[in-house]
Amino acid sequence: MGIDKVDSKIKRQLIRFFFAGICAVLIDFVVYFMLVELLNVKYAIAKFISFFSGTIVSYIINKLWTFEQKQKSPKQFWLFMILYTMTLGVNVGINALALIILNNVLFAFICATGASTVLNFIGQKYWVFKERQL
Repeated sequence: MGIDKVDSKIKRQLIRFFFAGICAVLIDFVVYFMLVELLNVKYAIAKFISFFSGTIVSYIINKLWTFEQKQKSPKQFWLFMILYTMTLGVNVGINALALIILNNVLFAFICATGASTVLNFIGQKYWVFKERQL
């Protein structure tokens, strides 16, 4: 595959990954809001359910659309969940570290989100949804 095709494919995947992320965050927000405001669910429980809902949406969109993986694969699902668990830890850790060093909530959030987003893309592209050679 030529360099131009590879670059084009990665650009397409990055754009799709970005939109998949927006969809996942919107689902996270809507589910959280509905659970807290309409059903009076406790914040921590609502956040766990909403984050998990967004994660499932992210898995489906990224598997089928971003990385175009059509085969059924329980292994991919579990690799995805392992990746998201690890990057959640990275997100929380970087957020805490940035807060200690810089004492700026917005910057800490941006650093943590940026790092986990980059790691999620790399992990999905080269580990979870890695193209298998026939």
